[in-house]
Amino acid sequence: MPTRNMKAMAIVGLSRSDGAFEPLAPLELPVPEPGPGEVLIKVNACGVCHTELDEITGRTAPPRLPVVPGHQVVGTIEQLGPAVQGLQVGQRVGIAWIYSACGRCRYCQQGLENLCPSFVATGRDTDGGYAQYTKAPAGFVYPIPPYLSDAQAAALLCGGAVGYRAVRLARLTKGQRLGLSGFGASAHIVLKIVRYLFPDMEVFVFARQPQERDFAIHLGATWAGDFSEDCPAQLDAIIDTTPVWTTVVRMLRALAPGGRLVINAIRKEDIDKHALTEIDFARDLWLERTIQTVANVTRQDVRDLLGLASAMQLRPEVQLYRLDQANQALMEIKDRKIRGAKVLLICQG
Repeated sequence: MPTRNMKAMAIVGLSRSDGAFEPLAPLELPVPEPGPGEVLIKVNACGVCHTELDEITGRTAPPRLPVVPGHQVVGTIEQLGPAVQGLQVGQRVGIAWIYSACGRCRYCQQGLENLCPSFVATGRDTDGGYAQYTKAPAGFVYPIPPYLSDAQAAALLCGGAVGYRAVRLARLTKGQRLGLSGFGASAHIVLKIVRYLFPDMEVFVFARQPQERDFAIHLGATWAGDFSEDCPAQLDAIIDTTPVWTTVVRMLRALAPGGRLVINAIRKEDIDKHALTEIDFARDLWLERTIQTVANVTRQDVRDLLGLASAMQLRPEVQLYRLDQANQALMEIKDRKIRGAKVLLICQG
């Protein structure tokens, strides 16, 4: 049987994020063959994430090049590999950042497969969803709720799942105040989730762009301001989704005693790391304030998020692009032109 080819956008080399930013190259690649325990998926949609910028600029470098990025994949199963059970051809499924984990180490045995030393990331350690086809282990794909469009479902598979994990780590309770530092794809889903779980919770949003602050108020935030503004209340928990260090310092100063800063970012840029020298122990950390990071997601995070999404009929806001517009979408993320989540529509109809 002759080899089938597919269209893809791939990282072929590391790139600076200034000047003419065209980090992805269009390629014709062979359609992958599913091995034992794997499924071949025809990609309908794939979310675009800031993590792709981290890969492209080397802040989290892929181990091999070229690599097809994209870890928020929704599509239909086209072929089952040997020994696959519980899935069927034509079924709509999703793939998230967690492509696989060993299942045997002490972290996996404790339900912390996100910390597995053998963690494999979709679109970084193996080819992802910026392509017409991709493959994945059958145990790491998720049935998609029927009420969601392909694009809406894709937006939930990273920003939604990791945002849900951040909410859990923030240990929110009724009557507390939450802060959101940055208001991109993940934070807007977090706000929707929190408004559902805690209808009376006050949520304070910090964002650089006026349109992001307006969007936050539109979605139900109590207050939205620039990072240079003082928060009008002390906050019990803050979820930080920005790629910079200066926000960490600012957010520590907005925490109430016993407050929790949850950093939901795969990397922080080095350019402003000197800002950490401004942290004052007595003012910013004492009185049992804590810093918690979010590392990746587990399969259970994705399952729980999709279950919650169905219960609340969660529909993220999305902006749509063609596969050949992936560079444009990434440039807009770099330039903070964000309203909700950006999604590539790939194989439609």
